[in-house]
Amino acid sequence: MEKGDRLGVAAFFIGCLFFAFLGGAYIVLAEVFPYKFLDNAYRAGWALVQQKHTIDDPFTQTDQWRKARSAARGVDIYDAKRAYNGYTLYTSGGRTTAYLIDMKGHVVHQWHADYSKLWNTTPDGREAQPDKLMYFRKAVMYPNGDLLAIFIAAGDTPWGYGLVKLDAQSNVIWKYHGATHHDLYLSDDNRVFVLTHAFRNEPVKGFAHLSTPWLDDYLVELDGQTGKVLRKISIFDALWDSRYKALLGADPSFAMEDPLHTNSVQYLGNKLGQAFAPAQGNGDQVLLSIRHPGIAALLDLKSGKVTWALKGSWLGQHSMRVLPNGHFTIFDNYGNFEKHNMSRILEVDPTNDAIVWQYEGNAQHPFSNLLRGAVTTLPNGDRLVTESDGGRLFEVAPDGDIVWEFFNPIRGGDQNQYIPVVSSGQRIKPDALAPAFRRSLNTSQE
Repeated sequence: MEKGDRLGVAAFFIGCLFFAFLGGAYIVLAEVFPYKFLDNAYRAGWALVQQKHTIDDPFTQTDQWRKARSAARGVDIYDAKRAYNGYTLYTSGGRTTAYLIDMKGHVVHQWHADYSKLWNTTPDGREAQPDKLMYFRKAVMYPNGDLLAIFIAAGDTPWGYGLVKLDAQSNVIWKYHGATHHDLYLSDDNRVFVLTHAFRNEPVKGFAHLSTPWLDDYLVELDGQTGKVLRKISIFDALWDSRYKALLGADPSFAMEDPLHTNSVQYLGNKLGQAFAPAQGNGDQVLLSIRHPGIAALLDLKSGKVTWALKGSWLGQHSMRVLPNGHFTIFDNYGNFEKHNMSRILEVDPTNDAIVWQYEGNAQHPFSNLLRGAVTTLPNGDRLVTESDGGRLFEVAPDGDIVWEFFNPIRGGDQNQYIPVVSSGQRIKPDALAPAFRRSLNTSQE
């Protein structure tokens, strides 16, 4: 081939590459065919790379472990005269185990279940993550020692993996293979309200920036005796079809694939329905915390519609609970903007959005929790707070004093520098337990 011919071929090849580059740039920038196929393939490949890193190094590549902020392990503060004395249930990152401890931090009972012994795949049929990348995100105990627990996996989306009901010996009573996540609520009549999520591919008219596929949240009602599904409602549809749909305009840009991120659920019932003014006497509703638009919302079970919503001063919130006085509490993850104390616990009057009580930590007891977190109000008025990122549970009195504090005793890493997150703190009075279960507790160290 002559030199001129070789130059011509080279120029032609370079020209083809240049036009291919221009075409590719146009496809990506204009998001025209076949952009979606290429984008999905890229994201799937990147997800596989990330999963490999997660399996190799769960301490730094998952949100189930954090750098330990304190050398303390177990109970660090205990004011026996002021604390609401009883047993405390909690779950720990890095393992599918729930622990029941006494006020001194001694384990009196525990439950365990391996996901791999219950199911072979994820709820949507994909290969499941290994057991070492799972933990119980939320657990609730019955007085007789039965336990409800949500499986969560690291390095996967949807990350919800299922719900199981165990007896006191960790035998399976029933299991629900849905993509359960974040929270569950057990009603007085033994119905279980849980959140699930799943991808939807259809675009939403009027929501131009919503990505596809996108993650929707669902409210699922189960029979607590059998685990049978009684009802399932799309939370996105319930909000979108209500007069509060404009609140979705508050979604941040990073949430266009996960526009809701609902993270707590509470069934009201008759008494709270009467006390909570926005419910207008209708207790057949659930209170939801919808994190990404930053709202509290009531969803009516009969109509399947959102009947009330409020956007307040909180940011990245979790764990909303209505109180008998008609107010509701919130774990405000990072609405405080103070150094080492970015989190707050709020009690809010829904009639005027007024904060009537708050706890925000101090220099001696910093309070910062980016992800997760929970708060429950105890019968004596104290708040049991789950600071997940600190691996810490603490009880704070109305005057702001900490009267009980517990640090997860488990550590990981080559120098024990990592602490697993904690979640789902539940305080139970001993006399509220069934006699047979109470007798079975290991109370030798109390």
